[in-house]
Amino acid sequence: MQHEFTIQVSPEIAANPNRLKITVSKKNNIPLQEIKHIQVLKRSIDARQRAIKVNLKLKVFVQEEFVDSSIELPEYPFVSNAPEVVIIGAGPAGLFAALRCIELGCKPIVLERGKDVRTRRRDLKAINRDHIVDEDSNYCFGEGGAGTYSDGKLYTRSKKRGDVNRILELLVAFGATDQILVEAHPHIGTNKLPGIIAAIREKIIERGGEIHFETRVIDFEIRNSEINGVTLLGGSTIATNKLILATGHSARDIFELLYHKQIEIEAKPFALGVRVEHSQQLIDQIQYKCEVRSPYLPPSPYSIVKQVRGRGMYSFCMCPGGVIAPCATSPGEVVTNGWSPSKRDQPTANSGIVIELRMEDFKPFSNYGPLSGMYFQKSIEQQAWKVGGRTQRVPAQRLIDMVEGKVSSNLPVTSYKPGLTSVDMNAVFPEFIHDTLKDGFKAFDKSMRGYLTNEAVVHAPESRTSSPVRIPRDWKTLEHLQIKGLYPCGEGAGYAGGIISAAIDGEKCAAACVATIKA
Repeated sequence: MQHEFTIQVSPEIAANPNRLKITVSKKNNIPLQEIKHIQVLKRSIDARQRAIKVNLKLKVFVQEEFVDSSIELPEYPFVSNAPEVVIIGAGPAGLFAALRCIELGCKPIVLERGKDVRTRRRDLKAINRDHIVDEDSNYCFGEGGAGTYSDGKLYTRSKKRGDVNRILELLVAFGATDQILVEAHPHIGTNKLPGIIAAIREKIIERGGEIHFETRVIDFEIRNSEINGVTLLGGSTIATNKLILATGHSARDIFELLYHKQIEIEAKPFALGVRVEHSQQLIDQIQYKCEVRSPYLPPSPYSIVKQVRGRGMYSFCMCPGGVIAPCATSPGEVVTNGWSPSKRDQPTANSGIVIELRMEDFKPFSNYGPLSGMYFQKSIEQQAWKVGGRTQRVPAQRLIDMVEGKVSSNLPVTSYKPGLTSVDMNAVFPEFIHDTLKDGFKAFDKSMRGYLTNEAVVHAPESRTSSPVRIPRDWKTLEHLQIKGLYPCGEGAGYAGGIISAAIDGEKCAAACVATIKA
């Protein structure tokens, strides 16, 4: 017999199967010897009170043996000679679109401007060590997209839990730990993701799909308002009347191409700010209300949302036990992001701290039309590059010094490998952003006493939170409103915000596309 229970226990009990079994027995009046197995379905930490608790959803097997069943991949057909769908981009949206195409009996041809995950590492090393930015291979472009080297956070605000669980189970089948099905805020870890991404690629190729790396699309062939093919750098073309555009939020050349070909796109608001690094020990002390974190607790994250000067200001992509990475996609700009390894065992914690922008903020760039937000974003990244010393050294300031308007006399070594340049953040950001951040950090400290410290370091900018452009599509067919056969998809098109939501959107676009082929 199986029973499901929700229970709240101490971290020590949650981590000890025998103690958990005894607790379940006592709380539910089940004889201990009758409990054959306890399966944890969901786990979350409640740190609101000094006595920290772990919330568990359990399936208890009473007088019934537990049979473990591994999650398996779908029976993907062989599609080498099937109808073709061209997919631009090998991030989560593109890869999961490709898998779904195969599952539904079509052949995906994935075109990726960057390199495979293994080769891509050399270019990441060049950014960190030599300050060389390869426009086609960096933290944003390459196999797996930006998510590959951005922690692998897997939670989403999507309400379609069935879709979310499907993506999580596919990731487990491709090699992720099954704990991502259990944790309230699951993540894979940047060190684990490349192997999973490579396994997805191998499956696509094994079942007859194609993936072409170092293949940049530079033009769309359009006839009678219908997609007819793509032109690649070098001049070759690929004919297709089914194109899924999953190029990510940093593919500015694609946004420019759409604009100059008069294919409808829209500017959209996004958020922008800085990335702040604290010691993980301090964040643990604040969040867990302790001097030393219990060995039964993970490194603590944090999440803060405030209204400051009439704008939302909030933490974004918080990385416990993580590092800050250089994420520029072109020479002459500086961009930051954060990631964590699977164990989250680095000594520092970092988070993007960003403020909501409005369409009126982009007015100085209104001559760029729907690209006004993108050029606003770009201007700040280029200014950071100039102020930082025209390398990948990042403009930085101690946190209290920033709030008080002082240039820091010295800066500690942080996890950002290319190095820091001490600046006044007022030289990087427009006044309204700078002043909102200053006031916001004071408000943050009221919620997290100790957050506002000069041991924390502000790095600028955190600017690639989401796409500055939306590519409109029909809500039902998912095709572009103007161009038949073109399916805007994922983060870059403005329909996702992370690995899971991008993967879900990739599957949706693939299904919609294949439906027209088989109609």
